[in-house]
Order: sequence, then structure tokens, then C-alpha cells
Amino acid sequence: MEGFKSTKRRKLTDKALPNVILQNPEFAEDSKMYQSLLDMERKLDWTMTRKRAEIQDALSRNPTTTRTLRLFLSHTVSGQSWQTEGTEGHNFETGEGIPGWEFKIEGRLLELPNQRKDKNSPRKFSTFIKRMMIEIDRDTDLYPGESNIVEWPRATGMQNPVLDGFTVRRSGDAPTGIRVLIYLDHYPEQFGVAPELGDILGIKEESRIGAIQALWNYIKVQGLQDKVDRRMIRADERLRMIFGGDLMSFQKLPEIVNRFLVPPEPVILHYTIDPSQPPPERPQSYDVEVKMEDSTLKGRMAVMLNTDKETATNLQKMDEEIALLAQSLHNSHLKRTFLQSFAKDPSHFIEVWIESQSRDLENILGSGATEGLTLRQEELRRSEFFRLPWVEEAVAVQEGLRLASKGMHTG
Repeated sequence: MEGFKSTKRRKLTDKALPNVILQNPEFAEDSKMYQSLLDMERKLDWTMTRKRAEIQDALSRNPTTTRTLRLFLSHTVSGQSWQTEGTEGHNFETGEGIPGWEFKIEGRLLELPNQRKDKNSPRKFSTFIKRMMIEIDRDTDLYPGESNIVEWPRATGMQNPVLDGFTVRRSGDAPTGIRVLIYLDHYPEQFGVAPELGDILGIKEESRIGAIQALWNYIKVQGLQDKVDRRMIRADERLRMIFGGDLMSFQKLPEIVNRFLVPPEPVILHYTIDPSQPPPERPQSYDVEVKMEDSTLKGRMAVMLNTDKETATNLQKMDEEIALLAQSLHNSHLKRTFLQSFAKDPSHFIEVWIESQSRDLENILGSGATEGLTLRQEELRRSEFFRLPWVEEAVAVQEGLRLASKGMHTG
């Protein structure tokens, strides 16, 4: 018993109704409604499976989006003449009182409208930059110890500093022009498209995959695929200079596109510092677009793939209940058929039923039909066979059937 109890009970999963019930005119309308529900469920399951596969494919390719990065340029001054009136002179040893200024560049990613605030900490400004150069326009002879070019190349590996902004300190009291060049770190990586190809496709900057896709879309729109060999591309007048001929294999399109990809142009910002005047109260701001991984969409898509455990359990219970009801309906139909046949012609039904039971007994005992007998003759030859308890009852039943049949014929 212990082993039997530990055995897992087989669960019914077949929710289809038997054909005898579906074809029964009495249940035609209800059966049709139930079948339509099953068909709808199958379509819904197929659609959900397909969408789940699409989401998984999209997650494997990392969804991207374009966001706005706002840059802030500002400066402060110190030791200027309008700040030090009535004070002692400059201390060149400590640097105290020497006129100077500080230039700051900061940045932050703007929040999307009508969207919940991300719980994760926002990305730092330095993570959006590959490389930055600050060029200071002033006479190097007046400030020989200070460079007029400041460069910040992002280091590779884990030693990257994560910063909200950058500060450049210099001495001086004359108006100074500053030019900032920022090379943004896009995802996927962006390239400039040479005018020879960019003018044809209508793009100036794009990722490698995006440029290949744009060229392929142009080929499809213009109908340039060979009618016989679809792997070959027949160049039109505009693409002939790009391909260097009239015919090009589809597999060589990435190689062709790579020839016309160049490093992207940097973001260039200009700023002027006038130490003779107080700095402006508000910084100058500029908005630039940056392509990045869409972590919000990726999180929402991942949530869609993770089915709630409670919901899955409830669905499984409902499926099991439906399967049990379908099986119960099938059993009830068998009972109904059994009782209807018995009520229609009891004697004939009992005869058929006894014949059926006899055939089953033959199968169990491993013998076939022999001269109308239903048991093995080896056992019939034994006298002990006729003394078994059930023989007397079987004879009484058979004799009763015979007499009843005789009485019916006489009547």
C-alpha cells in the first residue's frame, strides 16, 4: 500500500468530447458552443506562444531607444579685480588671490514623459562619453605652465571613473573662448555614412546593421534583385558607382557598406568666459540625442515572459476540472446508452451482454470459440468444474431466460 500511495496520480488532460456526443442531435447546440471555445483556446495558446517567441527574440537582440541627454555649461571666477577691491595683493606661492576661472560641463538624461520614474540610479554623465576634448583659445606664451587642450579618453575595463561632470581650472582675467568636442557612446555603435552612399539612402549617421538594412530596403523598393537568381543584385545607375559594376552578390553587401562607414562627427559646443563680469546665474544648456539600450522596455518584456505562479496554478486546476467534467460526461453517456438499451429490449440486451462477457472470459482464459462453448473444453471435461459455486446460479439464470422466452412465444 505504501508504494501505491506514493505513486503519482495520472492527471486527465483530454478536454475533447466523444464523437458520439458531438453527433447526437440532442446536444448539437451545446456541443457546437463547447467546440468553438476549444478552438478559440487553441488559437489563443498559439498566439501567446508566437508572441512569447517574438519577445524572446527581441530580448536576445537587446531593444534600443533614443533618449535626450541635456548638457550644462557654466563657469565661476575667483581673484578677479572686481572681487578683490580693497584687499591685499596676490600670493604667488600659495596661489591665493591670483585671478582664475573654473569651467564646468555636466549632463543628465531627461526622464521620459508619462512614464514612471526608474527605480534604478540614473546613469552618470561620463558613461555616455567615449572621448571628450576641451580646447581653450588663449595665448600660450602668457600661461606657459597650463595646457590649452584638455582631453578625457575613457579608459577600458573596470577602472573607468563614473562622473556627473568635468571641471577645468585655469588662471587668467582675460575673456576666453572654449570649444568642447564630445564623442558620444551610442548603442549600437554609430558611424558616419560617406556622402556617396548616404545621399542615395538618405542617411548621414547610422549603425552598421542599420546602414545595411537601409541599403537592402532601397534594393527591394527599386526591385533590383535578379529575377532568376535572387541572391544577385543588379545595380541601377545610382548604385553602379557603389558596387563598381552591374552585378553584386547579396552576401557582399556588408562588405560594400563597411567601405563607406567613417567615424561619426563629434558634438561641438562653444562657450565664452568673461572674468571681468559675474558669471550668469543659469548655465547654458544643450540637448543632444543618444541611442542606448532600452532597459525599461527590456524589463517590461521580461516580466511578460515570467508567468505568475499563482495564475499558472489556477489555469492548471481549471484545465484539470474541465478534463474531469469531459470524462464524467463521457461516462454518463455510456450509462445512459446502457440503460436505454436495457429499457428498450431487456431480454435481447441481456443476451448480447452475456455473449460479450463470454467473449471477454475467453480472452482472459486464452481460448477461442469451440462449438458454441464459451470455456475451455479441458475444464469442461473435469467433474469438479460443475461443482463450482457459480454454476448453479448460472444454470438458474439461463433456465429462467429460456422459460421466459418460451412464455413470450406462447403468448
